Amino acid sequence: MSDAVFTLRPAGTTTRRIGAALVIAVLLFAFLGPLLVPGDPYRQSLMNALAGPEAGAPLGYDHLGRSIYHRLAYALRLSPMIAIAAVLVAGTAGLILGTLAAARGGWIDRVLAILADALLALPGLLLVLIVLAIVPGTALGFWAGLSLVLWVEFFRLTRAATRETLASPAVEASGLLGFRGAYVFRTHVWPEIAPMILTAAAFGTATAIMAIAALGFVHVGMRAPTPELGLMMVELLPYWREAPLALLSPVIATFVLLLGLTLLAGSRET
Repeated sequence: MSDAVFTLRPAGTTTRRIGAALVIAVLLFAFLGPLLVPGDPYRQSLMNALAGPEAGAPLGYDHLGRSIYHRLAYALRLSPMIAIAAVLVAGTAGLILGTLAAARGGWIDRVLAILADALLALPGLLLVLIVLAIVPGTALGFWAGLSLVLWVEFFRLTRAATRETLASPAVEASGLLGFRGAYVFRTHVWPEIAPMILTAAAFGTATAIMAIAALGFVHVGMRAPTPELGLMMVELLPYWREAPLALLSPVIATFVLLLGLTLLAGSRET
């Protein structure tokens, strides 16, 4: 058994490093790329429509003569920022409510569990669409909708793991010594649930980015001319024969980012 553990750890470390390298590479391009090649993601020049790469636009131009390089860099900042903001809010809410439900029990636990189950019964994209109907085509709408969807998973994980930890002899001993509340959470609960929460955060970020891209692909997400990964794909799809690089750029960037996040999350299980 011990041999199996030692053989799994190097593989998990390597996978995590590959995932981190992919995510860092995408973020470096998103934030440093426009500094290396200055340009405007909104500037149009129909004379350059579907033109190939050049010094000012290393990835060529789209159907309206806009630099794909600069639009892709902007899109790779927008989607992850919305996703990370939603995960932070959802994770914090799920962590607080899950700990509260596990620690207090009774009617508080039942009400929160029923609320989580009710939201879980609805498709996640439907909830996001409902919020976007109220706040259409804005980053705020995506942030609110994705936070509403993602907090349930954090709540369920925290509630289950915290309940088990609070029943352990170590927590009972801390209670007998007079330690309660924040000390118990910081010393006993958080070290136990942290790996699960971080894994859920990585998966949640990937899920949020996919949701933003999917809704943009069906013209429900961000409004043109805002550069967004899904919207860029659907705009460039009719021109895939004339400019395949233009279409492949957002597809490959999205794939690399999601692969990196998935490797970061999955490697923690080992």
